[in-house]
Amino acid sequence: MLTPSLEDYLEEIYRFSLSLDTVRVTDISKRLKVALPSVTKALYKLRNECYIKYERYGEIKLTDKGNEFGYYLVARNQLLQEFLALICSKCNFAVEAEAMEHYLSTATIDAIKNLVEFMKGNPSWQLAFKDFMSLQD
Repeated sequence: MLTPSLEDYLEEIYRFSLSLDTVRVTDISKRLKVALPSVTKALYKLRNECYIKYERYGEIKLTDKGNEFGYYLVARNQLLQEFLALICSKCNFAVEAEAMEHYLSTATIDAIKNLVEFMKGNPSWQLAFKDFMSLQD
């Protein structure tokens, strides 16, 4: 089980891997706004847990395990942002999802996923909820 901080590192590595051939320590440092030594320390931890392949000053490559969990982390974040939009939350979806994602259980994430899928499959319910929420303002 990764700490929330290590999940953030892995999530960003996964995101970078979708668009870049090579992921570098400086990319992660800039995105997460952390010092280079902090990134390096996290990379060694992720490597020790077999999520990435990394040697000092080298490229960062996801293992199959890292790729699979990275995909889950990104999907979880997207799901939470979609959920926040669905419930008409008046917040910064990205910031709020980031705050929520590490502290919700898998069971709660699954329940949110089911609710989002239900609402998407039942547009009349979704519309009724939006109408209800518009009356709350």
